[in-house]
Amino acid sequence: MAVDGNWNLTMTTPMGERQATLSLKQAGGALTGTQGAEGNTAEIFDGTVSGDAVNWKVSITNPMPLTLEFIGTISGDSMSGEMGIGPMGSFPFNGVRA
Repeated sequence: MAVDGNWNLTMTTPMGERQATLSLKQAGGALTGTQGAEGNTAEIFDGTVSGDAVNWKVSITNPMPLTLEFIGTISGDSMSGEMGIGPMGSFPFNGVRA
């Protein structure tokens, strides 16, 4: 499944729905790129692709310093999955190709 490109994400969080942009590049089973939200952009890390499964992490500083872990599935021009927020648990996210 082609994952390369730009995506618009909607994340359900304890503070309500949040929007983010995601730019992804696949090289073999490795996934790299950037994720941006609310004026901040960060490099993703520990990104992997296997079939239609995608996983990545991103460190954020706003509203507080956290590492978010995304575990998702791509189907055509959409993706969905769970976003782990450390001790706060996991919450759903979905995205569409921009």
